[in-house]
Amino acid sequence: MAHFAKVQDSDGLVLDVIVAEQDFIDSLDAEEGVSWIQTSYNTRGGVHYEPDSDTPSADQSQALRKNFASVGAKYYADADAFEDLKKYTSWVLNTETYIHESPLPRPAFLEGEQVYWDEDLYNSSGGTEGWVVLPYLGEDWVDEDPEGYEPE
Repeated sequence: MAHFAKVQDSDGLVLDVIVAEQDFIDSLDAEEGVSWIQTSYNTRGGVHYEPDSDTPSADQSQALRKNFASVGAKYYADADAFEDLKKYTSWVLNTETYIHESPLPRPAFLEGEQVYWDEDLYNSSGGTEGWVVLPYLGEDWVDEDPEGYEPE
């Protein structure tokens, strides 16, 4: 079994992702304006990983189309690549990995701290801030801004 993405030919929009045999895909009636393109569940940023791990596979020939296809993301036919889903409007597409990246470098943080992107902060700061580092407050992780905590 393999994964296949149903892609709108006009703009590369991924409409659906299914698990099927190649024979099933080949048996489908031609649908005008769409294509079925195989995608690899274990490929991220152009690297194929062992299933359910962050360990790159020994056989990188399995890396397929930069990323696993996601409904609502885009397929770039000229690069034969699926982009990852864009999480924030300010993030930009890296055309080597086809992963969206923040416009600001991720800050260094200490073990136990949390770091997250705040799109509203980025927009209100004129693009000079966006990452928020929350301190580690004991055994429990902080889910949002703790009361009285102000990002610097």
